[in-house]
Amino acid sequence: MPRGGKKGHKGRGKQFSNPEEIDRQMRAEREKEANGGAEPENSSESEEESSDEEFDQQKKKGVEGLIEIENPNRVSQKSKKVADLDVSAPKELSRREREEIEKQRAKERYMKLHLEGKTEQARADLARLAIIKKQREEAARKRDELRKAKEEEEAKSKR
Repeated sequence: MPRGGKKGHKGRGKQFSNPEEIDRQMRAEREKEANGGAEPENSSESEEESSDEEFDQQKKKGVEGLIEIENPNRVSQKSKKVADLDVSAPKELSRREREEIEKQRAKERYMKLHLEGKTEQARADLARLAIIKKQREEAARKRDELRKAKEEEEAKSKR
């Protein structure tokens, strides 16, 4: 049992199509079939005008009838013709793709400068290498001196 004040959906009024409208639609379909699928130009114009009038006559919900609202975020899908498409035009890259390409180019530039010895890190590396070379040369010189000293001692002890 429904609660007090609420009615079910079954008692609503029905909307019937106008018989004249049905006749007009049937004639338009017959003409379309007779013309091989092409719409007749003069009747299509009258249909567009009558459909605009019907749309205006329909009851609008809420504040639609008071305010004309156009959603700026709504993008209408427009079909493009194959002939209009420009295949040779450069493709727009996304932000991530552009950033990735910039990173790669910057890395290549840095490596080129690094190999030429023009970066801070390359200068530090070269200085470190020079110090290591000096240390190794000194160690090699000391080993040679120790070896010569041993040879002299062995030569003295053999005599």
